This record gives sequence, C-alpha cells and structure tokens, in this order.
Amino acid sequence: MNEQNFDYLKNQVKYSGFGDSLEAPLKEQIQKGEPDFSLKHQADFGGDTVNANLHFRKSALTDMYFFNKYDLSLTKSGQDEPAINQTFYIGKDNNITLKEGYNLLDGRAVNKDLVNKEQEKYNAWVQLDFKETDNQGNFKLKQFHENYGFDLPKALEKHPIKELNNQEDQSRLIDSLKKGNRQSVTFTGSEGKDQKRFIEASPQFKNVNIYDTNLMRTSETQRESKSESQSKTKKQEVKEESDESPTKKTRKRKSTGIAG
Repeated sequence: MNEQNFDYLKNQVKYSGFGDSLEAPLKEQIQKGEPDFSLKHQADFGGDTVNANLHFRKSALTDMYFFNKYDLSLTKSGQDEPAINQTFYIGKDNNITLKEGYNLLDGRAVNKDLVNKEQEKYNAWVQLDFKETDNQGNFKLKQFHENYGFDLPKALEKHPIKELNNQEDQSRLIDSLKKGNRQSVTFTGSEGKDQKRFIEASPQFKNVNIYDTNLMRTSETQRESKSESQSKTKKQEVKEESDESPTKKTRKRKSTGIAG
C-alpha cells in the first residue's frame, strides 16, 4: 500500500468534514487494490440527517487513489425519505465540505473563495438553483459575486442584534453565516427585553432571513424586503425623471397645470 497516498487521502477526507471515522475502512479498501470503491458516512445536524457516499478511484498508471466526489442526501427532521440529493465533486480547488453541502441542500447560501478556469481567485456566495439541473441531474449552482452588491455586515446592521456590539462575537457570527449556517442571535427589544432569533444570509435578495424560535420566518424579514423594494422604486422614479428631456418636462408641467 502507498502510505503517502493513504495519509494524503485520510487528511483530505477529514478536512472535507467527514472526521476520522472513515480512516480504518479507507485503509482497508486501499489495501485490497480494487480499481474503485466507496465509503458511506452519516451525520446529524439538529434534527436533520445527511447520508454521504464517498467515491474513490485508482489511477490507471500508478498505485495512487483519488477522492473524486461524494453523493449527499438530506432527510429532514420528521421525514422518512430523503428530501433532496446532490453530488459534490472534489478537486484541487472549489471543494464543498460536508457541513457546507448540508447547508446548500437545506436551501442556504455559502460564501467561498473560488478559482475560475483561468486559475484566477475570486470570492462569491454560492447557492443551489432548485429550478435547474445539469446533464447529470445535479442542481446547478447560482453565484453572487462581490460586485453583485450584497454586503453582509451592512445587512446585519439593519437589525438590533446584540452580538454586533462585541467585536469577537460579531466576527464569529459573520464567519458562521458565511459557512451557510442558520445562526442563533439575540435581538434587543424595547424596554430591554431580549428575544432569541435565528438568522441566515440571503445574498440573492441582499438581506438576512430571520426566524423565530419555532424556525418560522418573522415580519422583520418581510419589512426589510419591502423597504428595499420601495427604495429601489423611488430611485427608479428619480432616474426616470432626471432622464426626461426638457421638452417632455415642459409638456408635463403644462398638462398638470404646474407653472414653469
């Protein structure tokens, strides 16, 4: 057995979020020398369960194995059958960890440092597009780049989140949200009455989704979305008025009885 290859693979599996539990079966499978093999792994996140099937293939030219991809299925709390499936590919760059895979399957967005085809690094939020699949039946990934305009710290500042008052707590909160987590926070209410909330990043709509303790969407999210929509409408109206020609403006004043 190629010990160096085994050490590399066990670390790759570990840091992809699968921990140490697959180390022994991984070594056993490599020692068998089969052309390919797979390993199964199960994890629970809250009341949800994910089942992963990790795929390994041996090189046609050497004794080295490669961790190519893993299939992930999500079973929501209280359900018997998997709600959704997705295959995540493993390579040199752009890997999705197990926890990130769970968050994506559960509909949330993950912030990643990625590399494009020209090997240029960039940062983007990624999210599964449940309305569109590729030729393999996988959901396509939507990307929201830095120039899309989503600013997570500014989105958080719109809400009375107690954790934002402490630099260390704020950093931990932002890091957690970037991993796609739905994070518990404290909202400071009127008369000093604090309320527990859960929040998650929503880069597509440039805000954060807010849930109560029963994980039901709250009116805070709706008010923010409405406010954003009204702001865009007003900006558009101002732009349209500024774009009008002097002749059009004069006609409008005459037709409305406004003096020039």
